[in-house]
Amino acid sequence: MGSGGTFSDDPAAAVPAKRRTASPSPPPPLHRSISLFLSRYVFTLHAAAQATLLLLVSAIASGHLDLSTIAHHRDAIAHDLLSIQAAVKSSKLLGITSVATIFSLGWIAALWLLVTRKKKRTGVYIVDFACYKPDDKLKCSAELSEWFAKRLGVYTEKTMEFFKKVYLKSGVGDETYAPPAMFHHPNADLSWKQARAEAELVIFGAVDELLAKTGIKSKDIGILVVNSSCFNPTPSLSSMIVNHYKMGTDIRSFNLGGMGCSAGIIAIDLAKDLLGMHPNTYALVVSTENITHNLYLGNNRPMLVTNCLFRVGGAAILLSNHPCHSPGGAAAGKYELLHTVRIHNGGDDKAYGCITQEADSDGVLGITLTKHIMVAAADALKKNLTKLGPLVLPIGEQLHFAANVIARSVFKLDRKPYIPDFKLAFDHFLLHAGGRAVVDELEKSLRLGEEKMEACRMTLHRFGNTSSSCVWYELAYLEAKGRVRYGDRLWQLGVGSGFKCNSAVWRAIRDIDRPKSMNPWLDCIDEYPLEVPTDMEDIPRREKLYFQTVDGLIVDTSTGQAYAKDGSLVTSDYRAPAPDHPSSAAGENHRDHPARENGVIVSNGTNGVHHH
Repeated sequence: MGSGGTFSDDPAAAVPAKRRTASPSPPPPLHRSISLFLSRYVFTLHAAAQATLLLLVSAIASGHLDLSTIAHHRDAIAHDLLSIQAAVKSSKLLGITSVATIFSLGWIAALWLLVTRKKKRTGVYIVDFACYKPDDKLKCSAELSEWFAKRLGVYTEKTMEFFKKVYLKSGVGDETYAPPAMFHHPNADLSWKQARAEAELVIFGAVDELLAKTGIKSKDIGILVVNSSCFNPTPSLSSMIVNHYKMGTDIRSFNLGGMGCSAGIIAIDLAKDLLGMHPNTYALVVSTENITHNLYLGNNRPMLVTNCLFRVGGAAILLSNHPCHSPGGAAAGKYELLHTVRIHNGGDDKAYGCITQEADSDGVLGITLTKHIMVAAADALKKNLTKLGPLVLPIGEQLHFAANVIARSVFKLDRKPYIPDFKLAFDHFLLHAGGRAVVDELEKSLRLGEEKMEACRMTLHRFGNTSSSCVWYELAYLEAKGRVRYGDRLWQLGVGSGFKCNSAVWRAIRDIDRPKSMNPWLDCIDEYPLEVPTDMEDIPRREKLYFQTVDGLIVDTSTGQAYAKDGSLVTSDYRAPAPDHPSSAAGENHRDHPARENGVIVSNGTNGVHHH
């Protein structure tokens, strides 16, 4: 007895009420709990089904959900819904007998499937791409480059010697292309008019070929992104394209300038973001650079390197987010964009200033490359790989890398930084062909062998540094070799002023057959890979060149004009005795061997090169 207690004959009743506990009852089985929950909220499920129908109707009416999208996956959706309904109907554990509830669940599942499948299909696909290949008349050998330089009359003897040394170390071959302005007589015409003419030649040539390859009409293109770093006229290059191809008035056009050799991937990234906002759209990306406008006419060594490396080139890429270009679509594209990673080190003063367009002490405009450029490139590459690695590397490589970082930074152990093996993430490497020094450093930093660097080195040799478009010449090389198969992953890497380092990762969504036409490598692909010479005497005599060195003269084989090495015209009707040259031996196998007249090589046409 006590306060709060009660009297009873039952001893158990003597226990205070607040201390009394009831014997616990066993919890209901899980299936009964689920059944109870569903039965209480059938109305909610019905409302959800009605809301789902309204959402579907609204999405279709507003254009956010294309009926072709539903039709494209109707079989898969129907199979999934039937599986869900069959599972619910056959499950006695749930205790659900309401057919309306089953269909409510089905509609919710249908909405989820549509959303998830739609998300997967909002990818960005390369329908096709084209790289501009200039006419053979614009081929520029080492000797011809020297002649061009002397003819300009602005370079000192020390500068000319510097040109030779840089050229031999650059990795640039003897069949790259110079702009038409350099071939003008009696001297090069580096006017603004000629610079614009070069831009039109390259851009229209690449876009014409791209439209021919894809069959897409120019008015069907909804997005246009053009990048050219150092040539930005008014009207812009993007407006020039819109005008030339009479594109629609609602086209969304952008012109990227001053962004360096990595701007091509920036253009891809911008197009990707725009395609994410505009369904069922084509985007045209054009990447190029202008040589005529950017030739340096001074004697400041840090500004002379670009004259030796850069050559004429450009690429046009057609992107799409339409379901028909997705894997398995009716008109499946070539590649799917998986990732883009961009790094901008402009906050660092040294990185920002290592590539600068400026005037020298004599007021001559050019582009300065400082000695800090390799340090800036290495730092930007490291940051790019840090962001890219978790997206592409196998988990084992990521754990190995993380363990190394922890050992060095937390436990202060003496360990070398671990460089992940990116060969485990990518099948093909399309790295910026900026010059032999850049390529060598990339190969060393990424621990890549000759095979993985082949496309990069051969592109540098055959076409020179074409700025932001070089990664597309490398992809064209791989296609011409027939090396790209379904599922292959490709990594494009661009580095440039700012200082920027940008990556794009693509996946081949079908086997890429060797092209039979419209590929810049078709006339020479069987000659590659080759060993790039490092001595002027080892450079083979390229007899397809229209300009040849004969008897100490520069001879234009298409006109018969002969010039002294100082640029002065010697004769307009050159005839030389037949030289005792090994190439004249009978039966020698020369690719597209030109005809000879009196020992002088004579033009025999364009050797199958397309005119634009």
